Amino acid sequence: MRKYLFGDERLPSVTSILQATKSEEDKAALENWKQRVGYKEANKIKTEASSRGTSMHSYIEDFLRGRINESFFESNEQYKNMAREIIDKGIKGKLEEIYGMETTLYYPEKYAGTADLIGIYEGKECCLDFKQSNKLKKVEYIQDYFLQLGAYTLAHNVVHKTNITLGAILLCTVDNFYQEFKIEGPELEMYQNLFLGRVKKFNEKNYEKNYETNYGRFVQASCDAQRSTPQKIASRIFLALKLFFYRL
Repeated sequence: MRKYLFGDERLPSVTSILQATKSEEDKAALENWKQRVGYKEANKIKTEASSRGTSMHSYIEDFLRGRINESFFESNEQYKNMAREIIDKGIKGKLEEIYGMETTLYYPEKYAGTADLIGIYEGKECCLDFKQSNKLKKVEYIQDYFLQLGAYTLAHNVVHKTNITLGAILLCTVDNFYQEFKIEGPELEMYQNLFLGRVKKFNEKNYEKNYETNYGRFVQASCDAQRSTPQKIASRIFLALKLFFYRL
């Protein structure tokens, strides 16, 4: 589980919380997919997606920092084409100001995470998240994305006293189809509250796990102590007898 260190606090990451509190239905669906495609193939797909997503994020960030120009897109690499779709259709003419990129955020005593971008988007303070996918997404399949936006915007608002009311997912598939999803106002607040519910569930699960672990250790230690007591007594008797006969 990934954790962030803030002073003396070690806070669980947003993604770790979401992963640990998945519904049984979601867990079963993931397991069924792994069995259907095969565990080896599933790991391969996951690794490739992660690598592609990291590269795509890096090039979007480099573009926004002014480190690259149009010649950057001349090579026909997949992640570059995907990055260009997001830049051309989701960023140009829409992103007005950048507060921070790859911004580490935290909610005191609760959680922490890294947002792709915080800034002014289409005239509003916004949290942007860049995503890649093997296929087009439906809203019902990306609830965790919205929960991430809820977590990041809430943390930013609490710590920095802002009023971010918009979250946006800018997504591109491997076939270069661009999708954009937004949550705003009351809907964003709903996902903020839903994420806090997941934090509570995460803490309850951890409490139960720690209680079971510590109780198990206590029981084991008690058993060990009881088992070792006769051995310690026998050892002391043997030592006393040895000293007695030595003196004789």
